[in-house]
Amino acid sequence: MALTLRKLHPHFVAEVSPVDLRRVHDGETLAEIRAGMDEFAVLVFRDQPFTDDEQLAFAQRLDGQLHTKTGSSALRQSRLGNEALGDISNLDEHGEIMPSDDRRRMYGLGNRLWHTDASFQDPPGRYSMLSAKTVPPAGAETEYADMRAAYDALPAAMKARLEGLRVHHSIAYSRQTLGFEFSPDEAEALKGAVHPLVRTIPRSQRKSLYVASHASRIIDWPVPEGRLLLRDLMEHATQPEFVHRHAWRVGDLVIWDNRATMHRARPFEDAKYRRELRRVTTLDIEEPARVSRGA
Repeated sequence: MALTLRKLHPHFVAEVSPVDLRRVHDGETLAEIRAGMDEFAVLVFRDQPFTDDEQLAFAQRLDGQLHTKTGSSALRQSRLGNEALGDISNLDEHGEIMPSDDRRRMYGLGNRLWHTDASFQDPPGRYSMLSAKTVPPAGAETEYADMRAAYDALPAAMKARLEGLRVHHSIAYSRQTLGFEFSPDEAEALKGAVHPLVRTIPRSQRKSLYVASHASRIIDWPVPEGRLLLRDLMEHATQPEFVHRHAWRVGDLVIWDNRATMHRARPFEDAKYRRELRRVTTLDIEEPARVSRGA
């Protein structure tokens, strides 16, 4: 059965139906989902009751190698037993709500900053796939910003100014802006990576701003001047016209392209209500054999 994609925002985001992603193994449907990602950058799938293993397997079928060097892995081992499975929750290793002053909660608050997953690694993240297990009664939405539309809206002079610039990305930097402190060993494990400020998405050939809270400085620029430009670009990209807010329901799976979007979590009463989601992120590695088969 062919997929139906219903656009949710003037620039990006679509809801996809009808499909049970656990049962999608054929190359034609996987290619259709990738084509949807090229066009919309964020796809919403309702009623996807994944187990952890099923989510990991689907991510590999869709997009290949998984990201395992998460920033949180420098602080602690995952309670889920697999570093490829991101624990996006307010729960401790016993499945209980973490106290407000728990260091792990303080680190997790960084998800409320605009960011793009795994830009502090090389290779960085490509697709992230977030599955909702438990959601609170109010709040805790996720907002997405279309960095392609934001780039398109820049004046020609600014586009020319950005050409060829490279940016250092560091999750330690983004957390430190909130006052989070790292031990020397933790800081050593989180040195960051350098990427172009403007990226071209290979299949669509659309240009996209690649900036977010992990972006610490522009290479070969004075640090203050570079950070001011990065801040200006983020303020431009997060204007309401470029932003979509997703309200989670249990069973939702949302896939987004980290090369083309930023995202951030919104607040909720996290000392009172449980919130549990699982994230799997793929690495931005070209796979010519798979692409050449059209699947």
